[in-house]
Amino acid sequence: MDAVDQVRQEGVFSHVRRSVRMTVGQKRVWATHWSELGRRLEELPPGSVDLPAWFDRDAPTVLEIGSGMGDATAQLAVAMPEVNHLAAEVYPAGLGQLMLWVEKYDLDNVRLLHGDALDFLRDHVAPGTLAGVRIYFPDPWPKKRHHKRRLVTAPFVALVASRLQPRGTLHLATDWQDYADRMLEVCESEPQLSNQYDGWAPRPEWRPVTKFESRAQAEGREVRDLIYSKV
Repeated sequence: MDAVDQVRQEGVFSHVRRSVRMTVGQKRVWATHWSELGRRLEELPPGSVDLPAWFDRDAPTVLEIGSGMGDATAQLAVAMPEVNHLAAEVYPAGLGQLMLWVEKYDLDNVRLLHGDALDFLRDHVAPGTLAGVRIYFPDPWPKKRHHKRRLVTAPFVALVASRLQPRGTLHLATDWQDYADRMLEVCESEPQLSNQYDGWAPRPEWRPVTKFESRAQAEGREVRDLIYSKV
């Protein structure tokens, strides 16, 4: 069994499903914009997604896994209009909020995936396709007995690396020290990746400050960034 087959571990998902009610505004943009911007994982046809066709242009595509309420995605899409930004999230409220940002800033370089990003990467993204993958503040599962549910594992990193273009980047950020240490260990062991720094990366000025980072700072937890390139 290779790394791609191993990546789906029992109880491990790219983001935990949560039942969150959508606001009136989120429901409105879902009704008006989803057919243009979004796709549900279970409705995708077999095989790799044609990303240039989905975005209506051929441009470097970055996948964000667990885009939350979409504020960071929207800010990055505004700052980097030359990049296609694909946000993967499992709960509709977050995607609805992101569509509100897309509408507000009149963005044409954002698309949304409703479903688990692991299955999307494995089944619908061809090797060597993505210019980057971003994972900011994934669920830390802080209790030791739950660590096996964490997203960033060796099989997962191998899968991500296989989907990156040469010199494509994997950018991780977390405020949980033991998870950060494990991320570093796993990524350093992946032969397809090369650390752009000697250990931790300096916090990029261009990475938006999310509510999770603000909360971490308020609670005294240090945020760690890791940035790797595909060899």
